[in-house]
Amino acid sequence: MGRRKGIMTESFKYELAKDLGFYDTVMNEGWGGIRSRDAGNMTKRAVELAQAHMASQITSR
Repeated sequence: MGRRKGIMTESFKYELAKDLGFYDTVMNEGWGGIRSRDAGNMTKRAVELAQAHMASQITSR
């Protein structure tokens, strides 16, 4: 079974890395160089942003 294709775009992942403070690590070592905690925080932040976006769409109707 192959790897699933990610949902987040590369540009969004880089934006999150900048926001969370580990962009330099990604640039120097690649995505494999980040800590598990950083990957978890990145996922958590992406979910928070998605929920906020969905909430704003519902309230703007």
